[in-house]
Amino acid sequence: MSDFAYREPVAPAFLFDLDGTLIDSVYQHVIAWRSALEGLGIDLSVWRIHRRIGMSGGLFVSALLRETGLSLTQEQIDDLQRAHAAAYTEQIDTVGPLPGAVDLLAELTERAIPWAIATSGYAMTARPALNMLGLPEDTPMVTRDRVRHAKPDPDLFLAGAALLDIDPRSAMVVGDSVWDLLAARRAGALGIGLLSGGYGRDELERSSAFRVYADPAEMLSRLDELGVR
Repeated sequence: MSDFAYREPVAPAFLFDLDGTLIDSVYQHVIAWRSALEGLGIDLSVWRIHRRIGMSGGLFVSALLRETGLSLTQEQIDDLQRAHAAAYTEQIDTVGPLPGAVDLLAELTERAIPWAIATSGYAMTARPALNMLGLPEDTPMVTRDRVRHAKPDPDLFLAGAALLDIDPRSAMVVGDSVWDLLAARRAGALGIGLLSGGYGRDELERSSAFRVYADPAEMLSRLDELGVR
């Protein structure tokens, strides 16, 4: 006699990155970082900055300083992060939802699929996105302020899973950068890559993306591939 016992399948759940995944803000962040760096007399090419978007601000600064061989005091690093936040806020009117983002979240909500947002951004720059996406203030969201370490550490996605009261191993992380996917893997979750942040398909797949879509609109049209019925 077989020992097999039928179990109801675990319902899917999604943890979303924010910048470049739900809102079209990656290049505003790049320009904001460039402006902040120039304020300290540091001249870096835009492409170098873009490659680090998705990391926490602290890791971002450390990585760029390592590449340039420069050193900054902690006070200068703090000033740099504040300057970035101010420069990004000045551009906030040019930021909007990515194609399909609003409809994707609405569809998941209608189907009672749990989801949350987990972003390396601080609340000051991240929370205005809720209004852009037509979401209420009590939307499940974890920001950099609420965890010890940001991406590529798994803390944000682990906190997002805890917020939904789910096992992170049953979640799918949706992100646009290799840092999102590395953090997803370390959290034990499946990674889904989006091309809407500027990373290539090959890069995302090499970073263990289970599926790669152009943007939230394409993901919405292929939800059946992700076990959403």
